[in-house]
Amino acid sequence: GDSCCNPQSMGYIRKIVENKIPGIYVLSLKIGSNLIQDMENSFFMNVNDQVREVCSQLARDPRLKGGYNAMGFSQGGQFLRAVAQRCPSPPMLNLISVGGQHQGSVYGFPRCPGESSRICDWIRRTLDLGAYTQAVQEHLVQAEYWHDPLKEEDYRKNSIFLADINQERGINETYKKNLMALKKFVMVKFLNDTMVDPPISEWFGFYKSGQAKETIPLEETPLYTEDRLGLQEMDKAGKLVFLGVKGDHLHFSEEWFYSTILPFLQ
Repeated sequence: GDSCCNPQSMGYIRKIVENKIPGIYVLSLKIGSNLIQDMENSFFMNVNDQVREVCSQLARDPRLKGGYNAMGFSQGGQFLRAVAQRCPSPPMLNLISVGGQHQGSVYGFPRCPGESSRICDWIRRTLDLGAYTQAVQEHLVQAEYWHDPLKEEDYRKNSIFLADINQERGINETYKKNLMALKKFVMVKFLNDTMVDPPISEWFGFYKSGQAKETIPLEETPLYTEDRLGLQEMDKAGKLVFLGVKGDHLHFSEEWFYSTILPFLQ
């Protein structure tokens, strides 16, 4: 529901990064030919197509050829992880995920972002009716990381994005190798998050399978214990950084951002 250059959100983030780190080059990714398309694509453009478009943008930018740091907010965090796993050239050096739902999100769309409640209501009804049907998976972004712990088999079989990048249907060694090439993988969890369900997904945790009350941390998930993505090895090497910040989804102060996030960009 956001756009690359909204002066109150992504445009603002770009501005404060440029002001605090003189001479830095910041590329704010735009998916589509204008800001309206960019906003609409955050709801309706197949995520795999978005990732391909971003990989193309990065490869065409001569200023990034030596490597770059990536920072994604909310669903942008998991989408950029897909970029790291699928597109190693140019190399992503550090990945900063601010509220990204790495194990997915489920059950509702409590405070749909964006300007249109009509779009949000339609998305809620569509997700409730059939998040794992082919038509919904291919045309509704939120369905592509919809992870229902009561329908794990449906999720593994039919999720066209999240189940793939989380190695739910088999191990893609290239994904694992590319992610492990990161210097740091920084994950920010909002400690009072009311939008992501469960919030521990922002640290790669999730509901214990078969129910939707008890959650388990990353270290107890098969993704970690079987080391499907290399996260266990990265953790032992000190490459995983888990940060918590008080506040609801994407609510943080400038001071926190300056002191906690900017050092990873310098």
